Amino acid sequence: MIRELQAKDKEIFILMVQGLYQSEATLCEIPIENIETTFETAIAGSPYIKAFIIEEKEEVAGYVQLSFTYSNEVGGVVAFVEELFIRDEYRSQGLGTKALDFIHKEYDQKVKRFRLEVTEANKSVMKLYARKGYEVNEYIQMVCNQE
Repeated sequence: MIRELQAKDKEIFILMVQGLYQSEATLCEIPIENIETTFETAIAGSPYIKAFIIEEKEEVAGYVQLSFTYSNEVGGVVAFVEELFIRDEYRSQGLGTKALDFIHKEYDQKVKRFRLEVTEANKSVMKLYARKGYEVNEYIQMVCNQE
């Protein structure tokens, strides 16, 4: 089952995000304050973020987080799959596929494009994304962090 993030999920959400940012899926760790702000923003119903809990047998197995933006290139809203995390004990059970299927079904009529980032070291998840229709983009992403 996949459901919206709820206030009761704060502790497990923080632990899972920390797990994601300590893995090969990301390039750096992030401060806990960022995670807490993300949680509070999602719970408050911001139009820019949606977060979902992935459950298996009534246990929290992971989460998926989306951010939304507008793209002139595609002439509409883009859903950015910011984070997709499955806890170790639930991996290789098809939950990542279920999560992607869920967000595509949920937002297919609302967005023009789905995007995501992946590190080159995370080869196994790249195979999943390719099976679900994602392609490598030729753009080089650049960032400018505002302190």
